[in-house]
Parts: sequence; C-alpha cells; structure tokens
Amino acid sequence: MPRHVIVDGSNIATEGRSKPSLKQLNEAVMSFMADHPKDVITVIVDATFGHRIDAKETKAFDKAVEHNELVTPPAGTVGRGDGFVLSIAQKVGASILSNDSYQEFHGQYPWLFDEGRLIGGKPVPNVGWVFVNRTPVRGDKSRRSIRDAEKGGKKESAPKAKVSAAAMKPMPVPKAPPPGATLPAKKTATAPTGRTVNEVLPFIQFVEKHGVGSVVDGVVDSYSSHGAYVVIGDVRGYVPLRLYSSPPPRSAREVMKLGDTITLEVVEIIPGRRSVDLKPTTRKAAPAKASTAKKSVAPKKTAAPKKAVPKKSVAKKSAPAKKATPRRS
Repeated sequence: MPRHVIVDGSNIATEGRSKPSLKQLNEAVMSFMADHPKDVITVIVDATFGHRIDAKETKAFDKAVEHNELVTPPAGTVGRGDGFVLSIAQKVGASILSNDSYQEFHGQYPWLFDEGRLIGGKPVPNVGWVFVNRTPVRGDKSRRSIRDAEKGGKKESAPKAKVSAAAMKPMPVPKAPPPGATLPAKKTATAPTGRTVNEVLPFIQFVEKHGVGSVVDGVVDSYSSHGAYVVIGDVRGYVPLRLYSSPPPRSAREVMKLGDTITLEVVEIIPGRRSVDLKPTTRKAAPAKASTAKKSVAPKKTAAPKKAVPKKSVAKKSAPAKKATPRRS
C-alpha cells in the first residue's frame, strides 16, 4: 500500500529563506516525487502563505489553490497551519515532510517520535534536494506540552489566537462547480490515501473490458497535487504526474485542461481500492466491437413453375383415295 506524505508547504518553501518561495516548494515536491514515485502527496500551506510570497507568484498560487494542488486551513484553525498538518497526518496515518519539530504539539501527537513519521529535506548545492528521516528536537515547549498532556490539561498548548466571530463561522458551501469542471456520472467515495474508490459494479464492468495495457479515452475531471483524475464512462481513473513524462511536469494543469478528452493506457488496476492508474499514450483506443449477430439471409427465390403448353393437335392427313382402274372388256 503506498505511503501518504503530508508536505508542510510553508516550512519547506521557507527553508534557507526569510520569505516563502512557491518555486522552491514546487522544486522540493517534484524532487520528492521523483525519489518516491509510489507515495501519495498532499501539500498544505498556512493561511498567510499567499500574502507572504513574491507578488509575481500570486497568480500561480491562486490557480494552485483553485485546482486543489495546494490546501489551506480553514479560517480560525487553532495552531494555524501546523495544527492542520498534524490533524491530517494523524487522521490518515501519514508521514510529514517538514524541518519543523512541532514542539508545542509533542504532548498531543506522541507518534511524531515514531521512526519514519517525520521527514526532513534541504537543497544541497550541485546535488539538489536531499530527504532523510528525522526525529523531532525536544526543548522547553516540548517538555511543557508533554507535562500538560500528562496532567490532563490543555490538549492544545499553542497560544490562542484572537479571531473575529466572522472568521469562526462555517465556510460557505459552493453552489456550483468551478468553470469548466465536469461532474462524474455517479458519486464515488475517496480512499484514505486520497485516491478515488469506484462503485463495485462499474469497476467490475471496466476491468472485464479493459485489462492492463489496454487503451481508453478519458475526460479530464479534476486536478490534484500529484496528478489528475479522468472519467471513463462510469469509472474515474487517476493519471499520476510521474507516469506522464520523464522528468514529470510541474503540475497537471500545465499539460491537461479540464474537459479535454485524452488517450490513456491502463497501467495498474488496484482491486482493493477499486482504482485505476493510467498514463498518456499515442496509441489509439480500440474501436467498439461490431455486433456479432448473424445477418438474416433472404430466402432464395424459387423459379416459378413453367406453365404447361398444350400440345397442338396434329390432324392426321387422310390418304388420297385410290383411283378405280377400269376393267378391260
């Protein structure tokens, strides 16, 4: 089963900098995906990220948020972006890519000290990004957080931020999909790893017709931080960026547009999650099979019986009368 990794985007984008860089964050995520192609990636940034990056990157940031390539926490989240990252990681059992130690949360999330749950990353000159497993650093905040947890005190040791009443109201529910988006024919569930789980019957019917290596046409339905989802009839498939090209593109929206029909090859079918992984191909999808019903053969026309022609009655010629020979006297 693939590992799920939550990227603390605000931390990685600020590594070695005074201000976050969307370009640096993208380079780090793409490098991590190249090193760990089977991992499922979700990128989280704090609510102030879009205001702190360079103005030239604002447009790209807005598009990334719109297409779910970047996720921001709800307004008024306790613990800001850090608390949101840890909550998601705990819910799905994910690892975290970050150079932060989250000391104020050590009492609430002791699994941060488990091997493999925290990953660090740094850009190395002439090498690129290097990622290693790490252990959180302990300090005064860590010890205080653990003491509070042991005493049954506050679950959240982070200082409470002053938030307006308007910010604490529920987020508005969109009344319509984004422009250009298409909805799947049937409602589908989502696995804990973020992949789509198709309904049983449509999935079985798809697998019966399309095995690994077969070619199908799919309509681009939505983007994710690590690929795109496509609709093939009643089934949703997944196109990971790592299978698109080498090196992979920075984001799916650079190479695919919502609503476009693209030709894809079935790479993997995962029965446990009822999901289908695909990659673009130049091969053509096989045409629909023609009906195998036998053509009705028109009966041969039988020749009409010839009408009997009545024989002409042939009158027998009467023999000429013999002349009487005179008697001799």
